Amino acid sequence: MKVLVDENIPRRTVNWLIERGHDVKDVRRTPQQGLDDAELWELAQREKRLLISTDRWFLRYRNTSHSGVLVVLLSQPERLRIHGKVMQVLGQFAPEEWPGLTVRARDNLQSIRRWRSGNEEGAG
Repeated sequence: MKVLVDENIPRRTVNWLIERGHDVKDVRRTPQQGLDDAELWELAQREKRLLISTDRWFLRYRNTSHSGVLVVLLSQPERLRIHGKVMQVLGQFAPEEWPGLTVRARDNLQSIRRWRSGNEEGAG
């Protein structure tokens, strides 16, 4: 699975994803470091990558076509807890399920939204 991690995702999470064979782009220490949210979103979509972040700003795209969004919103967002939540959520969905899926993961609950095109068969 192709993944783009925002700067606020722990390095241990990046390593965990790579160890499992995912194609991970980490913007830290690259020319993309410090991109504003809109540019980061465009990068994820251009490269067809699942975007993982702790920035709720990305939830605004839940009603658009995209390659997948996981936003982790914890009451105490320290690195180990963020890592654990990312591992938990990624374990719930197969890679082919992520396109169009927006997951907002909180401490004890999560909301899931699937984008559906108005032209898609069975949409209504």
